[in-house]
Amino acid sequence: MAARLYVTDSGRYFHAGTIAIITVGLPARGKTHVSRSLCRYLRWLGVPTTVFSVGNYRRQRLGTMPNDFFSPANEDTKEQRLTIAEECLSDMIDWLERGGQVAIYDASNTTDERRAWIQRKLNKHNIQTLFIESICNKQEIIDSNIRSVKISSPDTNTPFSQYVGWDPEAAVRDFKNRIENHLPYYKTISDPELPFVKLMNVGEQLIVNNVKGYLQSRIVYYLMHLHIQPRIIYFARVPESLNESSYKADADLSSDGHKQAEALKNFLVDYRKQQQESGTEDKPRPLTVWGSTRKHASQAVRHFAEDDFLVRALPLLTERNPGECDGMTAEQIKASRD
Repeated sequence: MAARLYVTDSGRYFHAGTIAIITVGLPARGKTHVSRSLCRYLRWLGVPTTVFSVGNYRRQRLGTMPNDFFSPANEDTKEQRLTIAEECLSDMIDWLERGGQVAIYDASNTTDERRAWIQRKLNKHNIQTLFIESICNKQEIIDSNIRSVKISSPDTNTPFSQYVGWDPEAAVRDFKNRIENHLPYYKTISDPELPFVKLMNVGEQLIVNNVKGYLQSRIVYYLMHLHIQPRIIYFARVPESLNESSYKADADLSSDGHKQAEALKNFLVDYRKQQQESGTEDKPRPLTVWGSTRKHASQAVRHFAEDDFLVRALPLLTERNPGECDGMTAEQIKASRD
C-alpha cells in the first residue's frame, strides 16, 4: 500500500502509511468519545479519517438487543457478533485501500483473541495498527458516563431502545449488568510488541508503548490533552491598551484597561460562586486563565494571578498581525482596497 505525503502546519513534510486505530475497553469507558474526538482532530489536520463503529453496524442490522446478546459467554450469539465485527472491519480495510489514511475501529475488543484476529487481518494488508485502551477503576466516573452517555445513546433514543420508558435507576442497573458480563473475559493489553496507548481514568495517566512515526506521535499528543468530563469555557475580550490602533506597538494596558481586568476577575469569581450556591453547577473545577503572549493580555491575566488563579500564556491566542494595515482604521483599509 502506497505511503502518502503530508505537509504539517509548520511547513515540514512527512510520509505516512495507512493507520488503523483499534479501541479497547469495557463498556462506559469513553471509547466512542475518544474515537469521535480523535477523528475530528485528525480531519482538522487534513488527514482523511473515518470512524467504523461495530455498535452502529449491529444497531443497523439487528436493532437493539438484550444484554445477554453481548456476553462473551453467549455461544448462541457468538457467530452473529463475529459476523458483524468482521463486516465492519472489512469495510474499514476497503476504505483505507481506496484512499483513506486513518480508520478508527470502535468496539470493545476486550480479549487477546479478538485483538490478535484484528491484527492478523490488518497485517495482511500492510496496515499499521495503534491500540487505544480506555481503563477506568473509579466507579464515580463510570456511573457518570453511564448516566450522561449510555442512557441517552443510540441504544436509548430510538423506538427500538430497550430503555425507552425505563426508570433511569433501573436502566443504570441493567447497563451495569452488561458490563459485568464482560468482566470475566476482559484482558488488558500486555503484549510489548503491540503499539498501544492506555488512557487511565479519563486522562489521569497515559501509558505509551512502541508508538512510532510522526502521525502516531501527534495522536498521542492529542490524547494527552483529551478528557470526557464536561468543562465550562468563558471568553472575554482583552481590556483596553495604551495604543489600540497598532499591533506593532504591543502596548501596555491603560489605566482603564487595568480597571477592566480587575472588574472582569471580580465578576467571574462572583458568578462562579452564585452558580455553585444555586446548585446550577457542582463543585467548580479550578479556574485556569489563558491569555496570549502580548503585553496587554499578559498584564490583564496577571490580575487573576494575584488571587492565586492558574495563569497560562498561549501563543495561539495572539491576534493576527495586520501587516501593512497596521495602524489603519476600517475606513482606511476599505478605501485602500477600492
